[in-house]
Amino acid sequence: MNPFPLVVASSYGPAAASARVRVLEWLGYLGLEAEVLDYIGTANVLPGTVARHPLATLHAERELRRLRERPPFERLLVSRSMGPFTRGHIEAELLRRAGWGVYDFDDALHVDRGLIHKLFGESAGWATAVRGADLVIAGNSYLAEAAARLNPNVEVIPSCVDPAAYPRKTDYEIGETPRFVWLGSPSTEPYLERIAPALLQVHRLTGARLTLISSGDRPLGELSAMADRVTWAGPATDALLAEADCGLMPLPDDTWTRGKCAYKLLQYAAAGLPVVGSPVGVNEQVLGQFGGYAATDHDSWLQALLDVIQSSGTDRRSRGLAARRGVEEHYSFAAWRNVWLKSLQLPHDVVAGGPGEVDRGV
Repeated sequence: MNPFPLVVASSYGPAAASARVRVLEWLGYLGLEAEVLDYIGTANVLPGTVARHPLATLHAERELRRLRERPPFERLLVSRSMGPFTRGHIEAELLRRAGWGVYDFDDALHVDRGLIHKLFGESAGWATAVRGADLVIAGNSYLAEAAARLNPNVEVIPSCVDPAAYPRKTDYEIGETPRFVWLGSPSTEPYLERIAPALLQVHRLTGARLTLISSGDRPLGELSAMADRVTWAGPATDALLAEADCGLMPLPDDTWTRGKCAYKLLQYAAAGLPVVGSPVGVNEQVLGQFGGYAATDHDSWLQALLDVIQSSGTDRRSRGLAARRGVEEHYSFAAWRNVWLKSLQLPHDVVAGGPGEVDRGV
């Protein structure tokens, strides 16, 4: 018998935002013991990444097949997929065999994004895995609607943060150099290009600079004139948020981005920052809850960025505190704790209350 009350499985290791936010941080917050199966432990399983780890990949594929020989799991939580080559079949089989099988996702994996996504990775097996689950957890209502077409049992649980884990902004006066911040992944860095003209205009008018926190290293083009790139390092770089004057989340409006779960806005809010973002998908709701600025085009981005800088410290403080309250009430682990435990059919007394034990498998 498995000694852990929960087995969680994902293609990604802890460096991947999705696995970390949707699963691993929940385990840590709750102090919940779990067996974690994370394929080769990398931040992604794109073809290039898999090719660089051939032996680890062969081992992971062998271990995935061996999971079929184990007794059914009491509770299984699958985050997006269990490997890049499964096409959802292993996930669906293990979810059906489990005493309680839950599938969780936080991106629009159902959207057609080209041939490689149809043939490779979690998008290729999304529908199969969704059909195999006893319950599907979706990061927002847009994703839930897509899942509900395949499985009637869907619960919406947003991506959450622990506000206590973020140093909180206390000084809302603008310093000698106004400072915007953007926090994200290499795949979302191109979204900054959409607002580059507005940012550069504000830079010319006010001297404002942008702190760009990411694990990427792509050239920043024109933005290099005002951007300071910082390599993402988890809590160490999260602490930089409180040093900024405003957090940014630009998005194009398409079927993929409408599935985003506004996580950047939640992190900025946890640090007590005023926020400016594109009102795309759930972003629109979050910006309203946080007293943020919604910007849709060059002129509205320019005006919002200038308003943040030119408004009073009192106004910035009011917006920052409203954002902090919003994340505490609507997007914190504390606010969703009972719903998450119920969705996993975990009794409250299974939670230890301290750092959870994690046994890493695949």
